[in-house]
Amino acid sequence: MLALFEALQYSAPLVAMRASPWLFPAIASVHLLGLAMLGGAVLVVDLRLLGLGLTDQSPAAIGRAAQPWLIGSICVMLPTGVLLFMCFATKYYYLSAFWIKVAALLVALVFTFTMRHRVIADVCEHGISQHAKVVAALSVTLWVTIALCGRLIGFP
Repeated sequence: MLALFEALQYSAPLVAMRASPWLFPAIASVHLLGLAMLGGAVLVVDLRLLGLGLTDQSPAAIGRAAQPWLIGSICVMLPTGVLLFMCFATKYYYLSAFWIKVAALLVALVFTFTMRHRVIADVCEHGISQHAKVVAALSVTLWVTIALCGRLIGFP
């Protein structure tokens, strides 16, 4: 697997990207804007499920309103994240924070679009259960783990 990471890192487009004084910072900035969008889209729904905000609106309505922002932010973050990774792939290969981030991201994506999605829809009919609160807390934990590991990757 290390050989694959090396091939990615030393491919001509990535060498050119690293050599540019503005391209890597621009891509990193777009990635962070996506993170801010994702954080807002996740938090507004999960905090509502936890009873900590927007209590005059149903979680389902908030979830529907936040869904395009969530999907849009993921569509921004995945390609920019892959580009950022490929620039320093061999460095990331040795970082535990990278592997934790990748694993948490896979779990968070599946969790968000399956269990969390069902819970948000269920709350409309049955009210906010303890189960819904656990799902919201787990969702926040997963996404915060991804963000923190991303930050740790920048400062190994």
